[in-house]
Amino acid sequence: MLGQYNLPDRESRVRLKEVLEANQALMTAYVLKDDLKHLWSYTREGWARRAWEDWLEQAMESGIKPLIHFAGRLSAYLPGILAHCRWALNTSVLEGINNKIKVIKRMAYGYRDDAYFFLKIRSVFPGIPR
Repeated sequence: MLGQYNLPDRESRVRLKEVLEANQALMTAYVLKDDLKHLWSYTREGWARRAWEDWLEQAMESGIKPLIHFAGRLSAYLPGILAHCRWALNTSVLEGINNKIKVIKRMAYGYRDDAYFFLKIRSVFPGIPR
């Protein structure tokens, strides 16, 4: 790996090797963080599950305690993560939907029943199934 760098002397190569070894955990965490981002690009649940299992195995084998702890906590959210394959909504879309509902709610001041309020919401989002 050190052969790809143009280092002038042996001392520089030894220093680079020490720096890389000292930051091995940081590099591992960085690479795994980047790999985890790709999980949200899958459109098929089976592929996403396989990618998750590979990532989880790498995280557990890394030996980095904070990363292992994070992976364990993230495992609880796997159903929601895999649901992203079917319904690819990001936070900006959800914030937009919530904002429209808030506007309808402000305009709905004085409605006597919830059914009419929900009908108004459905009229704003006609393509969403019940």
